[in-house]
Amino acid sequence: MNRKEFAEFLIGKTEHTKDEYEAMYPERTLSDNAMVTRFAPSPTGFVHIGSLFTSFIASRFAKQTNGVCYLRIEDTDQKRTVENGVSNIIRDLANFNIHFDEGMTSENESNGNYGPYLQSKREDIYKAYAKDLIEKDLAYPCFLSEEEMEEIRGMQEDIKARIGIYGKYAKYRNLSVEDAVAKIEAGEKYIIRLKSPGEFNNKIIVDDIIRGRMEFNENDLDIVIIKGDGLPTYHFAHAIDDHLMHTTHVIRGDEWISSLPIHIQLFNVLGFKAPKYVHLSPLMKKDNGVVRKISKRKDAEAAVSYYHEEGIPYYAVLLYLMTVANSNFEAWLDANPTGKYEDFALTFSKMSSSGSLFDMDKLLNISKNYISRLSKNEVYDMALNYSKEYDSELYELLTKYKDYSIDVFNIEREQKKPRKDLAKFSDIKEYLWYMYDELYKPLNYEFMNITDEKEISKILSTYMEKYYNVDDKESWFNNIKLLTDELGYASDMKEYKANPNNYKGNVSDIATVLRVALTSKSQTPDLYEIMRLFGKDRILNRYKKFM
Repeated sequence: MNRKEFAEFLIGKTEHTKDEYEAMYPERTLSDNAMVTRFAPSPTGFVHIGSLFTSFIASRFAKQTNGVCYLRIEDTDQKRTVENGVSNIIRDLANFNIHFDEGMTSENESNGNYGPYLQSKREDIYKAYAKDLIEKDLAYPCFLSEEEMEEIRGMQEDIKARIGIYGKYAKYRNLSVEDAVAKIEAGEKYIIRLKSPGEFNNKIIVDDIIRGRMEFNENDLDIVIIKGDGLPTYHFAHAIDDHLMHTTHVIRGDEWISSLPIHIQLFNVLGFKAPKYVHLSPLMKKDNGVVRKISKRKDAEAAVSYYHEEGIPYYAVLLYLMTVANSNFEAWLDANPTGKYEDFALTFSKMSSSGSLFDMDKLLNISKNYISRLSKNEVYDMALNYSKEYDSELYELLTKYKDYSIDVFNIEREQKKPRKDLAKFSDIKEYLWYMYDELYKPLNYEFMNITDEKEISKILSTYMEKYYNVDDKESWFNNIKLLTDELGYASDMKEYKANPNNYKGNVSDIATVLRVALTSKSQTPDLYEIMRLFGKDRILNRYKKFM
């Protein structure tokens, strides 16, 4: 049996040969500087904030260069695949307005000319390339059992040797074709391993766009390329896919740096030109004085669904991720407060080669600034969409009092220096509960300098009987000053200095009484706007408690 027959015996017939697949995936017709990037997750659960960061960066560079960013699902490890895993990834990223030029669009559907974009549907392609390696004596069947593998590992641990199948531990590396065929015909199970041409003591240099030149020991492990179930390993599949899909830049997390010697070797053995590598630094968190990676097991904010559930606008999260991506973005945003991140050109040179601390306070501050610049209708729509999913009581109120609610959101909003109270829509009740009678259940009243009950009653009664006026802000304030004078309070500091012993309070204290009796809070947005929206009857109804 020659090696071509041996390859067919091991792998079986394939629909196309390696050369035919090469012809089926021609070079892309893009400009010289266009980047072809990809996001290639496994459908194993929720999308991590680190994955959001990676997909966002990959899509931004493709967009900036008029290139292509595609979504490829790496599901060759079927044991880890969860139900609706692909749909969950697409949904979670779409919630952050991340859409792909090509790739999976649902569990089983895709768009683009370089698919399938689901690795489990590319089995024939991988087998065609595996057959080619076997024909060239660059891959071989391995019959090591689980027990033998454990025995080898134990032996290596005992003598403190490197763990893996290499050198003398690669027991079946040089097995003859005849002996291999005999084993298979006898029913022995096997996998396909790469016959690594590497020498561990040799050094290789890999250029990473962010980290620069990195030195590694050459790979000499005979890694598995086709598993017992006929599907490829990640290492083998990703090299073939990135080649056929003509990926120019592999943008991924730094946890893959240690695999670079294997990946570079695979590209070389397969005869492919390796893409450029960009390894992003991890998002870190300070935990009891220890800096560690954000963990999906320990940190709620690790799941991108957290930001949706908290009502943090997706755009604010992306603005924050831009500050993580490029060190000069924050200065740009300060100089262009109404600018869009799409107007800023990301550069690899401004990316950190060390981990970035994930700063939730900073994210929320960015979110406050972002929400403050939105129109009243935009804020209303966001609040409505959020409450529809997460707060039925609030949703009912926002729907019932639509015009009123829009006006509430507009208090101190559409002006030169808008108020910055709201950072996330999960806080919306805390932000405006006192504006709705159905939600108004104060636990206490934050009266400040004037606390005498009779004095408070007198202030409120006199105001409603003689000075209530919300026709315009100037008249409203003048009337409060008249009320201040009538009740013997100081209208300004000059009067206080002239008679400090008789000082009862000033116009600010009077306004505080009006504010607290209405809202139970000593600090609120513009009191005039609140009173104008309430109207006389609702104000009087709140004041009756003290009059």
